[in-house]
Amino acid sequence: MNIYNVLIKSRLLCGSETWRLTENNKRRVEATEMDALRRSSKISRKERIRNVTIRQQIGLEETIVKEIEQNQLTWYGHVQRMAEGRLPKIALKWMPKQKRARERRKINWMEGTRTAMNERNLNEGQWEDRKQWSLGVGQRRKTFRNLNIYIYIYIYIYILRFRKFAFFKTGLYLHRVSRVCSLTL
Repeated sequence: MNIYNVLIKSRLLCGSETWRLTENNKRRVEATEMDALRRSSKISRKERIRNVTIRQQIGLEETIVKEIEQNQLTWYGHVQRMAEGRLPKIALKWMPKQKRARERRKINWMEGTRTAMNERNLNEGQWEDRKQWSLGVGQRRKTFRNLNIYIYIYIYIYILRFRKFAFFKTGLYLHRVSRVCSLTL
């Protein structure tokens, strides 16, 4: 799962804040994500296992499209909080002067952002309060409180392995690490 987050998901989400999410683009991104998930879990399409089942086995709750929408809304709130003279805010408000050719209306980035805001019950002007906006968008602050415990355990196991194979003089260090591990657990 960690390899998926670091290698695949980060590459799929690169620059996604500015994408215009059409149905075709959503399908293509979801297909790429599922291909990567199937390959990483070594499940072929010939086995006829549904995507939802694979997601449940891996432990993924949301699709990558929801994360793209979250990134877009986070970026939108960031740009709206900028000063009026800043270039990103000017580019966001810019509208082309010439009319489009007569055909089916294409959804632009702003309309996609408005539909994502409506799905999450966010209103114009809520971006002023960052905490409220990030909670509404669905971006939770990632905490790494338990990371120290894992680091200590990893060091403890590494030292135990090393001690089995070679002469290890610093038994005091091993005692300190085991004491810290027992205190943090």
